[in-house]
Amino acid sequence: MQTPQYLQQRRKFAAAFLAFIFILAVVDTAEAGKKEKPEKKVKKSDCGEWQWSVCVPTSGDCGLGTREGTRAGAECKQTMKTQRCKIPCNWKKQFGAECKYQFQAWGECDLNTALKTRTGNLKRALHNADCQKTVTISKPCGKLTKSKPQAESKKKKKEGKKQEKMLD
Repeated sequence: MQTPQYLQQRRKFAAAFLAFIFILAVVDTAEAGKKEKPEKKVKKSDCGEWQWSVCVPTSGDCGLGTREGTRAGAECKQTMKTQRCKIPCNWKKQFGAECKYQFQAWGECDLNTALKTRTGNLKRALHNADCQKTVTISKPCGKLTKSKPQAESKKKKKEGKKQEKMLD
């Protein structure tokens, strides 16, 4: 017959053994989940850089459009692709739809040509566009721009009309 002390030691040993087996199983499953990823082969491509055409709007002269890209290389899988692009509608298209300029104030009217001019410096070029560093634009003289005193007189007229309505 087995003594109670022997049975207790046996239970402790069995519990320790089961705990050890459980820990081994957990560690083994964790390592199995971490599959070794094969190192990506660093493939040196003989393909050239992408060269992009200008953005061509799908309708009108601004908004969403597409551009085509090409690259050269003997073993290139892809030598042409199309990319979506956007031409902002508030940019001066006269100097290229992909060139944005910061313009100075309009100059004085030239009485000989009846034109006034202003200069713009290149602020931003989209997609490595070929843009001029500075541009000059002109417009006919004589077109009056709305000034603040006129706006104030309109407010006075509105106030006067309100007062007339109140008197009626």
